[in-house]
Amino acid sequence: MERKPRKKRRFFLVLLVLILIFGVIVYDGNTRIVTDEYALGNARLPESFEGFRIVQLSDVHAAVFGKDNAELFAAVREAKPDLICVTGDLVDSAREQQEAWVREFIPRLTAIAPVLYVSGNHEWASGWPRELFELLESLGVTVLRNEYVTWGRGDETIVIAGVDDPNGPADQKTPEELMEEIRAGQPGKYVLMLAHRDTELAMWSELGVDAVLCGHAHGGLVRLPFTDGLIAPGQGFFPTWTAGVYTQGGTQMLVSRGIGGTHGLPRIFNNPEVVSITLTRG
Repeated sequence: MERKPRKKRRFFLVLLVLILIFGVIVYDGNTRIVTDEYALGNARLPESFEGFRIVQLSDVHAAVFGKDNAELFAAVREAKPDLICVTGDLVDSAREQQEAWVREFIPRLTAIAPVLYVSGNHEWASGWPRELFELLESLGVTVLRNEYVTWGRGDETIVIAGVDDPNGPADQKTPEELMEEIRAGQPGKYVLMLAHRDTELAMWSELGVDAVLCGHAHGGLVRLPFTDGLIAPGQGFFPTWTAGVYTQGGTQMLVSRGIGGTHGLPRIFNNPEVVSITLTRG
């Protein structure tokens, strides 16, 4: 007579354990930062840049990890970067909600290494992109808006360029026009491109870019053993470009899984990622 109540209790106990396990997985996947290391190899890289280290932060979305973001800054410092590249979606809300976060976050980042930045779609949707760009520049960040800089090491230089997100002005300079400028002004130079969107590998390859750093996909949000990410903006279900290095022709595109969340959706088996890159002539 007691078998049915016992079965019910056992069922609810198993269900509770499964819920707790899932809760731990979700908590870990949204709070524990991991650092993934990548090498981008290209024989065109100048010899003096062999071993040059870059930390890429993408899709931060004003996230906080630990008191005063101590966990995130510790991960960046431990990667020992020569340069930090922020590839869009640093913020995603109105100025009154996130300006204080920017004023606290950026000086601690620039204290580690020089910082370059390009916009993402969320900056343009936030309502204060131009004010944000001015604020970043006043705090020591190099904001690349469809333009490039030459970066020196020893007596050699490479080109580091950056493009605004397509959500920016409709009449903004195109990637094709930017690359024409680079070829005219810095012929034959190795070109590292910073962009937010992760779906333009074919274009960058056709334009002859050597390496591209981007984000936007948030790693596909849910990463399971049989997928390369479940869903991504602009790519739908089972997207092609979500994380890691993709190659076409002579172009390598590194897609960061990003740091923050998006629209309250949890990251599952997809921890916030600090990307540590080593440039090599390999």
